[in-house]
Amino acid sequence: MTNAAKHISTPAPLDVAAIKADFPILSETVYGKPLTFLDSAASAQKPLSVINAEKELFEHYYANIHRGVYKFSQDATEAYEETRNTVQTFINAHRSRECIFVRGATEGINLVAQTWGRSNVSEGDEIILSELEHHSNIVPWQMLAEEKGAKIKVIPLLDDGSVDMEVYASLLTERTKLVAVAHISNSIGTHLPVGEIIRMAHAAGAKVLLDGCQAAPHEAIDVQALDVDFYAFSAHKVYGPTGIGVIYGKEELLDAMPPWQGGGDMISTVTFEKTTYNDLPHKFEAGTPNISGGIAMKHALDYVSAIGFDRIAAHEADLRDYASEQLVGSNSVRLIGTAEGKGAIISFVMESAHPHDIGTILDRQGIAVRAGHHCAQPVMDRFGIPGTVRASFGIYNDRSDVDRLIEGLKKVVDIFG
Repeated sequence: MTNAAKHISTPAPLDVAAIKADFPILSETVYGKPLTFLDSAASAQKPLSVINAEKELFEHYYANIHRGVYKFSQDATEAYEETRNTVQTFINAHRSRECIFVRGATEGINLVAQTWGRSNVSEGDEIILSELEHHSNIVPWQMLAEEKGAKIKVIPLLDDGSVDMEVYASLLTERTKLVAVAHISNSIGTHLPVGEIIRMAHAAGAKVLLDGCQAAPHEAIDVQALDVDFYAFSAHKVYGPTGIGVIYGKEELLDAMPPWQGGGDMISTVTFEKTTYNDLPHKFEAGTPNISGGIAMKHALDYVSAIGFDRIAAHEADLRDYASEQLVGSNSVRLIGTAEGKGAIISFVMESAHPHDIGTILDRQGIAVRAGHHCAQPVMDRFGIPGTVRASFGIYNDRSDVDRLIEGLKKVVDIFG
């Protein structure tokens, strides 16, 4: 063994049994069968620390934030803003004021489209997307392009589900204003080469937005190292509550962007003649926010960070590879999306059965998967299919969950042949 090899350490395996014990819902049964939850890409389950954080707020110190001088308001404000500091560390933002709280990644992307986009995109300009984008990272840019007379360009997919980087290079021009792509595909798990995508876009003078919904639960995010201009993710994918998420933006970009919504908290002074706006991040956070969700998000981010993303990535890669091997060995299953280094998502079809039928049969066996187009219809069109069955893994899954999925698919074969 070489000296270099001696220093290569394998991450300690996850104690999945202990992790499962932190998630009360995983002890539930479905139709009398143990729950096998394989739909974390849609929304992950919640650990007790997240559940208890919301419960504690409502039972012991709930009040509206940023306004009150009394103790409950000050305590709630402090807890809410502490989450912003946690988010800053979680994505390695330069300053916490670069982390804007929104209802989720969808709202974050729309915020950028309607503020930065309206101010910077003009007739004849170009916006580049990839063929594997979630609808939330397509429709806002289409709306902007239609309003401004701009053009949408699309990076095509190769047969394995990876993006065609040669075509991407050819799409970049002096009219390219924005490249908006997923960090990891929600439908087939492709891990995009985002570092190279960002570098090439910046060389062409364009800004970059990354949809990080499927990356944030699975790997360490470093927005400074990426040099990304905007980064969006939702708490509910990272074992947190729904209705809360983050849009990160470089400070100089956010400072130059106009507010998106008007109301309380986003103002400095208001008269009928003129309103002046608050500083970052509050300029973009009009109205009473999701206080309980914001506070609980900190506990979700702390939970996964304490486990460690090196361990999470190694565990989920093992599950992905194990599931792929089992499914490839079945003549009745065809995998959709086989790019190297993909995320913890397995998407497949069976020639004899529609994805919705497969999902229904699996559900009766206590196995929760997603079936359909996964809000990514262009991906399905690219592969000439109506949809897929998607099994997505989280920190509470292990190989026994994969084994149950394989056994469940045998029932599908028994019924449909």
